[in-house]
Amino acid sequence: MTALSVLDLAFIPEGGTAADALDRSLELARRAEALGYTRFWLAEHHNMVGIASAATAVVIGHVAAGTSTIRVGAGGVMLPNHAPLVIAEQFGTLATLFPGRIDLGLGRAPGTDQQTLRALRRDMTSADAFPQDVLELQTLLGPLDDGRRVQAVPGTGTEVPLWILGSSLFGAQLAAALGLPYAFASHFAPDALDSALTVYRDTFKPSAQLDRPYAAVGVNVIAAETDAEARRLFTSTQQSFTRMFRGTRGLLPPPLDDIEAFWSDREKAQVSHMLSCSIVGGPATVRDGLARLAERTGADEFIAAAAIWDRDARLRSYDILAEAAALAAEPRLRACG
Repeated sequence: MTALSVLDLAFIPEGGTAADALDRSLELARRAEALGYTRFWLAEHHNMVGIASAATAVVIGHVAAGTSTIRVGAGGVMLPNHAPLVIAEQFGTLATLFPGRIDLGLGRAPGTDQQTLRALRRDMTSADAFPQDVLELQTLLGPLDDGRRVQAVPGTGTEVPLWILGSSLFGAQLAAALGLPYAFASHFAPDALDSALTVYRDTFKPSAQLDRPYAAVGVNVIAAETDAEARRLFTSTQQSFTRMFRGTRGLLPPPLDDIEAFWSDREKAQVSHMLSCSIVGGPATVRDGLARLAERTGADEFIAAAAIWDRDARLRSYDILAEAAALAAEPRLRACG
């Protein structure tokens, strides 16, 4: 059975506040833990009024403190925005507080716009040093070497598991070269999914952390009691991506009865392409979609995102997903093409 996890951006819903979003994140993490999900990840984004997870390590601490067994981590931290030492200290502290439960996924994208990059004091060429920064971070979280004058306190010796996140062949090649698990962001950038997984698996080199390739695939899953209701819930995601193209980002909007009246043909094509790695429907549709995606990708894990405006509907979506995933693992369904 493909492992199942949650990616949460702590969306702030229209009519709600950042406090509401963070409360919903903890509520969802508790539900995911009860349902047997493997991990609960939060992502770093800056200057986005509809996302409350900018201070990613702080939110991870909030969620980890309110749960007891599920792994909690970053999906991910945009490492070029930070000094590796600072991230080692943050996640070393989290690992000290919540031993054996913290993950650290690393990306090289800014997670924001050019103006905000300047506010972050980020060097515009810092992404070029991403591989070296990953190695530095790995060293800081590893055992203390004789003669090392700078160490992360807490952090040294915690060996927080690192992941490489990506949506291109670069991340796949880096994860393979370093022998790290790899998570592909197909939930919004699906184009290179198949080729990146092939490169990762074909060039993987075992490491102290991982002896064989381990690939996670991001997927939007919007589940409801019926296909029609799921499609309606999905219009919140579709509106958000359309607004991104329009340059009018905002809070997560409530669903629409008629999405066709909202977007142009061009916007529909753009958004539909970006969201093509999505499974939207009732229990049977979700079950079959998971089986097909597992057959296509051979993923070790699915990391499911669900930008659903209604609080109860979001919780119910993850309930249905967990049930559908168990059914999709049955041999007769895994054979579906």
